[in-house]
Amino acid sequence: MEDNHCGCSSKRELEKMSEKSLELDVEIVGQEEWQKAQQAFWQKEKALTRARDQLNAERRCLPMMEVKKDYYFNGDSGIQTLKDLFAGCRQLIIYHFMFDPGWHEGCDGCSMMVDNMGDQAHLNARDTRLALVSRAPLKKIKPFKERMGWSVPWYSSYSSEFNKDFGATTTDGGEVHGYSVFLQNENQIYHTYSTWNRGVEYLGSNWSYLDITPLGRQEDWEDSPAWVKQTERYVWWRHRDQYGNG
Repeated sequence: MEDNHCGCSSKRELEKMSEKSLELDVEIVGQEEWQKAQQAFWQKEKALTRARDQLNAERRCLPMMEVKKDYYFNGDSGIQTLKDLFAGCRQLIIYHFMFDPGWHEGCDGCSMMVDNMGDQAHLNARDTRLALVSRAPLKKIKPFKERMGWSVPWYSSYSSEFNKDFGATTTDGGEVHGYSVFLQNENQIYHTYSTWNRGVEYLGSNWSYLDITPLGRQEDWEDSPAWVKQTERYVWWRHRDQYGNG
């Protein structure tokens, strides 16, 4: 039997758990009281949303660091540079997928994260690309990617110091999961932001990915630096198969 890395119960154990009654320690109320409690809680959620908007605005004003070293990755199209990973977009979000060269499969937690990554059409429409990078060689990445049925671009940094330089592989802790964001401008590439561990839990929607980039959602309600070009909110949205049709 394979090891259960996440410590979850077996299917039968879960079924047994679901058969047990819960000892609810919560007030049961009528519709009017329920609605009143919901309204009060929604105000707290709105306050949190506004606070997050402010935090995102502060992130867009963080200093950037120029990437001066040349990095090379192995992908489906052969050896590629960091600039190649942008695929013509201005922004690049890299998920540091934990996959040590000695492992026979990728991290289960990272796999759960990638399971939430959908079609990139909406990100691409905002000049942003999302990709995975792991230290495992491509010959291990490709069959695992096929097994999981993913389409997200995935590159090996096996022959590069990229993981070490950007904190995704450490001497003491080994592989680390997280996101790093890059911006390219006039043939220069800048490292703008990284987040690790529980910082990745909030990410998964198109909005959350755009929020960690220096350009943001590029909508006119955002507090962004003057050099960020913005459009009216909503007007750029398309069905994912309709981008490029005006």
